Amino acid sequence: MASSGPIISVERMSKHYRVHQRSAGLLSALGSLVSRRHDIKRAVEEISFAISPGERVGFLGPNGAGKTTTLKVLAGLLHPTSGSVQVAGFVPQRREARFLQQITLVMGQKQQLLWDLPPADTFQLNRAVYDVPQAVFNDTLAELDRLLGLSAISRIPTRQLSLGERMKCELAAALLHRPRVLFLDEPTIGLDVSMQVTLREFVRRYNERFGATVLLTSHYMDDVAALCPRVIVIDRGTLRYDGDLPGLVRSIRPHKRVTLRLGGTPCDQGRAEDQLRRVGELLSWDGTQAVLQIGKDQLREGVAHLLGVLPVLDLTVEDPPLEEVMRDLFERSAP
Repeated sequence: MASSGPIISVERMSKHYRVHQRSAGLLSALGSLVSRRHDIKRAVEEISFAISPGERVGFLGPNGAGKTTTLKVLAGLLHPTSGSVQVAGFVPQRREARFLQQITLVMGQKQQLLWDLPPADTFQLNRAVYDVPQAVFNDTLAELDRLLGLSAISRIPTRQLSLGERMKCELAAALLHRPRVLFLDEPTIGLDVSMQVTLREFVRRYNERFGATVLLTSHYMDDVAALCPRVIVIDRGTLRYDGDLPGLVRSIRPHKRVTLRLGGTPCDQGRAEDQLRRVGELLSWDGTQAVLQIGKDQLREGVAHLLGVLPVLDLTVEDPPLEEVMRDLFERSAP
């Protein structure tokens, strides 16, 4: 999607909080009424990045890294302590009506659906809030129904829906005004694998259909791998990485994971294990299946050797699991 500049621009943005500190006990509680001691919590510290229109970007980090804080600043719910932020040409903290019509924030652990009413009522309420013309509302709802299958569930009270059904309706309610920027904070949390796949595919289709920009946080690395060609990683409020996902994997784990399934007889197992250890680091071995870690420079030669000396029935070569890559990255940045 062509653009003269980024749709999201963050320059040296920081967000600090004053946190009241006191010891447990009645005397300490009474003393805090007279004099309070505060510490400064640095949730985000001078991070900078830019995102172009139509990009799907994963925003990653451990718990407490500052991800949700950053999303709330971008959505205008929090004011930055310092630095500058622009989204779709607006300063988010001003919360202008035209800005709010451009964005949406979906948080997997919070809901906007009215608990005792069917989602269809929330859809109508949001139509009025965002002043969406009835014809546009009808067209958008029909489009969302085709993508998510809403007609069978939108007339049932929210409290009677499953978690996956509620999440479908949450996304629909958040997208009825066709926002250009989607801030998705753990949208698949708690969902089963099938529903995670359904919602990931929906987000992809919405992005491609409307050219919307997506900034996604998730602890499910499958979400990130399936949706986000680019990732931004923060830890302890500071930027650790900004680039493509394969580049992150290469920089942290510069090797491949090779899985082999072998034939042969039990008496061949000792010889097979010796050959496997000659090629790479043997991560697991049960006598018929082995998982090896092999450096990329040695991959071609190592695989050729194993195919020549072992009864290989099946072989796969993959990057290391993204969960392990992220764990290594955060361990490296630990103080």
